[in-house]
Amino acid sequence: MRWILYIPLWLGLAFNLNAQGNVSERSTIYVLAGSSGANIREFNEMLSDKGISNLRGGYSTLGIGYQYRLSDFILGFELYQNTGANSYYRDYIIDNKSTRFYMNVGYSLTEEGKFHLIHYMSLGAGYVNFEMLKNQRKVDDLGAFLQQPAQGFILRERNIHKGTQNFGGFLTEIGFQFGYDFSVPGLEETVGLLGKFGYSFSPFEGAWEMNDITFDNLQSGAFFRLGAGISMPDQNLFFPDAGIGVHFFYGYNFTNPDGLNDYLVNNGLAPFKDRPNNLGMKIIGENRRWIYSVDIFNIANSGIADENREQTLNSVRLYGNYGYQLYKMRNLELGVLAGLGYGNIRYTLTNVKKPDFPILFEEPDYDGYLKSRGIMGKSEVMVAYAFPVFNKMFRIVTSAHAGYELPLSTYKLGELNMSSYMAGPYLQLGVGLRP
Repeated sequence: MRWILYIPLWLGLAFNLNAQGNVSERSTIYVLAGSSGANIREFNEMLSDKGISNLRGGYSTLGIGYQYRLSDFILGFELYQNTGANSYYRDYIIDNKSTRFYMNVGYSLTEEGKFHLIHYMSLGAGYVNFEMLKNQRKVDDLGAFLQQPAQGFILRERNIHKGTQNFGGFLTEIGFQFGYDFSVPGLEETVGLLGKFGYSFSPFEGAWEMNDITFDNLQSGAFFRLGAGISMPDQNLFFPDAGIGVHFFYGYNFTNPDGLNDYLVNNGLAPFKDRPNNLGMKIIGENRRWIYSVDIFNIANSGIADENREQTLNSVRLYGNYGYQLYKMRNLELGVLAGLGYGNIRYTLTNVKKPDFPILFEEPDYDGYLKSRGIMGKSEVMVAYAFPVFNKMFRIVTSAHAGYELPLSTYKLGELNMSSYMAGPYLQLGVGLRP
């Protein structure tokens, strides 16, 4: 990803600031929600040629982010999920979704008391899903679904249902961030309200083309987002290792979809063979040995179903965690956490020989999709080792996380209960940045 090239530049600026002395630090975890405008121009032109009204425009956004501020310079990471407005045609729902991951670099324009204004630029990668599926598609018999799965069509570019490593493309965002901090009595961290406005775009035309239609606008548009966050400014800290850091990790879930594989084989499809891998992000705050964190990761398995179709089994997990640091000796740390959050499971069976538009719109029944979601819980042990860099200005942290996940809801694909697949041990290895 091209945005990685900007990290050495930012680190060079940070080292120069530290050499000059008089440096202030601030780390923040935040969530955002907002909306943006998007018009799928080429698809709407095809609809107009058929005398059909345009799709509803715009999409809503939910996101989580991390920001590290060193004096006036900003480094941050954000993950956004965008969901388009549903449109209806006959007995089908036309929908779109996109996911973006950004690295942000920026500069503080002003800071007056508890108010701040930042100008930033983001570079990143993404994923697009465009689908036209039947409105009524409840499945009670999984075997019948596998025999006749066609519910409409699903188009995916940079398909992260096959794994987060498939994030791709080149996305940019330019905007401003504003915020106001509130001090809470008895709390060393500050709570803040923040907002962002600007413009997102995909700079290369045709980068998101699927079946002869360009969907670039799903990754573009003016936006406005509002949210809240928790910050840890250095002037409030009395515990020397307090701070909020960001970590990226890769790991494995030690589970297999044996029940689903039996159904696949019995209906003439190939089973999933590999263990699911996971790739994700953790934002971890520590203060006076207490640990709080948010982690989100994407568990993926994929393969060939038969000569004309491929399949994916995907699950996204989002946890809020709280724990305690049991042991610390110099740069070595050992902690335990418990987490509660959201999980889903999604099975997709797609035909790889779909025609291009407009024929695909006229004859859409090719693909099938099943989804279930609910609440998850987990327990985790974390071991981390921190390497101070740039005269101990911040730390590069390597970590290992081992735990057990337990579904607190029933996850069903048709009549098949997938809770045994959602449960199980996992191992994750990560590297991150912490003040």
